[in-house]
Amino acid sequence: MNVPDDELILELFKEEKTKEKAFKMLMEKFKETIYFTVRHYVYLHDDADDITQNVLVKIWRYLDRFRGDSSLKTWITRICINESLTFIEKKKRTLNLSDDKYTDYLLNVAAEEKYISSDKIEQLLQKAIIKLPDKQRLVFTLRYYDEMPYEEMSKALGTSVGALKASYHFAAKKVEEDLKNAVK
Repeated sequence: MNVPDDELILELFKEEKTKEKAFKMLMEKFKETIYFTVRHYVYLHDDADDITQNVLVKIWRYLDRFRGDSSLKTWITRICINESLTFIEKKKRTLNLSDDKYTDYLLNVAAEEKYISSDKIEQLLQKAIIKLPDKQRLVFTLRYYDEMPYEEMSKALGTSVGALKASYHFAAKKVEEDLKNAVK
């Protein structure tokens, strides 16, 4: 399958008669990336599915305002992060949970999540990542799962490369320690 380049998608999106075609091309190219970026942050399939739809609506609504200061993928990642963070905050308020209690909630529901791999190591890794502070969890997820370069992450998150490297380093150490303790 031939993957359309971002410039073609953006050009087609500018014209009313090719706008829907461009959006379909964008969805084919990025829908899986969007879903897994969101999923790695909120962990639950149903939540990730809902947020993915919200992200796609935002992209449709604001793609004509994309300035090109970053790659299209970076811009979309930023939308994914913002939508995920907004969703998490709303869910915490709805469930009346503090950050720590929300982490406990995620650990409990993740253990029952039918869409999470039954592979024991993956489950242990997910639990270790869930325990990370929000910023470290986000940086670790973007780097580990998405293999996002620090420079791109810096644009998406508005944080310096040095701070991101430090966050990832601390997160990786915590995950490693948690995994070691889990297999003892």
